[in-house]
Amino acid sequence: MAERDQIVVDVKLLGSSFEDMMAEPLAMALNASIFKTPKILLRHNESAYIPHAFSFGPFHCKNEQLKLTQRIKWKYMQGILRRSPDPHRKWRELVDAIASLKDPARQCYAGSIDLDDREFIEVLVLDGCFIIELFRKDCDILPKEPDDPIFAMSCFLEYLNHDLILLENQIPWLVLERLFSLTMAPDSERKSLIMVTLEYFANIFSSKKPDETKPEQFEVRNIKHILDLLRHSLVLPLEKGYKCSNRKREWDICPSAMTLQESGIKLQRVNSASILDIKFRSNGVLEIPPLLIQETTETLFRNLISFEQCCPNYEPIVTSYAKLMDSLIDTNKDVKLLFEYHLIDNWLNIGDVTQFFKKLYYDARVKNFYYLPVCQEVNLYCRRWRSRLRYAYTHRYCGSPWAIVSQVVGTILLILAILQTLFSSPPFK
Repeated sequence: MAERDQIVVDVKLLGSSFEDMMAEPLAMALNASIFKTPKILLRHNESAYIPHAFSFGPFHCKNEQLKLTQRIKWKYMQGILRRSPDPHRKWRELVDAIASLKDPARQCYAGSIDLDDREFIEVLVLDGCFIIELFRKDCDILPKEPDDPIFAMSCFLEYLNHDLILLENQIPWLVLERLFSLTMAPDSERKSLIMVTLEYFANIFSSKKPDETKPEQFEVRNIKHILDLLRHSLVLPLEKGYKCSNRKREWDICPSAMTLQESGIKLQRVNSASILDIKFRSNGVLEIPPLLIQETTETLFRNLISFEQCCPNYEPIVTSYAKLMDSLIDTNKDVKLLFEYHLIDNWLNIGDVTQFFKKLYYDARVKNFYYLPVCQEVNLYCRRWRSRLRYAYTHRYCGSPWAIVSQVVGTILLILAILQTLFSSPPFK
């Protein structure tokens, strides 16, 4: 009897769980763009996905280890409020403005947020204003105070640059835009939010002087956050010639840099608006824009790849770039060759660069390989090059029966000469 009662209770519990499950909204918001890193990617280098000093947004704001930098954020907030003739009124204005964006801002985050509305709004206002003031100071729109720890201590800036590009640490762009417009610096600030953001990250991909920023080309885009803007800065210059392969299961991997050189292909450094703009010319030249590898490079690429993997309808272009570079770099010799052609500006040692690309895109799915046409053209050229070498050798040395006989006789004589040398040598004592 007790067993029958237990069965009835279990069935009721199952029914209750079913009702709870059906009532809970399990679908992800269509406009979600800020994600927690999937565990399958997190396991390769967790440090590249989590903040080291600064929490931005709701995902890490309760981390006690990141509380120390809150004072720096409030110092920047004081600077904004003191520029206003009525600081209290300005604070209310900022809070009310973000409160009106509360719902669309929440929908930008995939997953649950353990904050009530008041806490959520305060986090967005404080973090967003700090980021905006940081960019303005970096562009010299605002002065840098002597006691500003961000610019006075290089270690803070290093931590900050890492934390600003994390997918989990993003602030919705719509929030940043509203705060930017409400906190305009004096003297009729002329630079847009897009301009000051891109200037702050000017040399994050390449050591060459970046092209002049044209914010109008980004303004027509639905920028989601800072990391998305950085991705757009790479992808937009490609779009005129952009054609992602629809042959989803087709792969054609590029040979290593040393193999390409042995096959007659010349590697050439080119100046381009994007490091992704890799092209193969019919004359056997593979054009590659220079890439700067520094302390934040792995963090940047891992989070861009994670963003492409998580965000719906985003082509894996950066992921494809990581795959292509991995195929070009097989050993340290390949890295040295890329150094010789100035295709990599490196702040790390050669061994680190080799391993960097090998592990960068592990467990990331590349549904449409962006560089498939380039790899196909390169491999076709390599096959033609080997065919031309075989043809030249056959035509020169095997063009007639007597030429073939002479080749055979020459080979036999060479073997006999080697054997004679070996057997006529005095024994080793």
